[in-house]
Amino acid sequence: MQDLTVTIIQTEVAWEDIPANLQAFEGKINGIPEETDLIILPEMFSTGFTMNAARLAEEMQGPAATWICAMSRERGAHIIGSVIILEAGRYYNRLLWARPDGGLLTYDKRHLFRMADEHLIYSPGNTHLTVNIKGWNLRPFICYDMRFPIWTRNIGNGYDVAIFIANWPSPRAAQWRLLMPARAVENQAYVIGVNRVGKDGNGLSYSGDSSIVDPLGNVLFHQPETPCIHTERLSYDRVSEYRETFAAWRDADGDLVSFPDKH
Repeated sequence: MQDLTVTIIQTEVAWEDIPANLQAFEGKINGIPEETDLIILPEMFSTGFTMNAARLAEEMQGPAATWICAMSRERGAHIIGSVIILEAGRYYNRLLWARPDGGLLTYDKRHLFRMADEHLIYSPGNTHLTVNIKGWNLRPFICYDMRFPIWTRNIGNGYDVAIFIANWPSPRAAQWRLLMPARAVENQAYVIGVNRVGKDGNGLSYSGDSSIVDPLGNVLFHQPETPCIHTERLSYDRVSEYRETFAAWRDADGDLVSFPDKH
């Protein structure tokens, strides 16, 4: 199996300014010097994590969706990030997965962050997305999803890489750093977390801490506080050999089952 090359972009996000963010990310994507298979942007990369969906939402043919597809074709790489989408009268925090062949796949955030009233504004998704690149299976999640191991469970090695895009504030940065290796170890898969930095329009600060973690929980890359663009080559041998020599996945519990309490 070929290695997989991924590029993460950790940066500030202009508050509720779609044109400025698209322009800024376009410059960063065009400035990536290496060939790469996948470019990962943060959650709500076009607006910041805002509840002002009524003013900022776009439809699937809107500016951010059109832009990400054009950039993917131009760069010859898959590009992902989430935006605010209006569909059938509902708002979604929707991850857009643009493919260089012009295809566009989506994943709607499953777990909505009630402490910011996200669940009052947006509708939750109920399906996973798994994308194959060069024989690798990749599954994206969004921010708060990371706290829910049943939803992110890797049943039968259904994915080789879990991707978490986020606007995860600094006060809970320790949990972000803790959960990434935990998700990698329990799922015997690579975990990539891409967060933003800077301060948003609500005064919340973000420390970044974007990371790449291997299936054994080893942190291959970690960047706190400052903007960065980082490209990493992932080895499929590392994940396949580990699953063969330490086959904990064979003893996993059933597919998203719940167990009754014993009274």
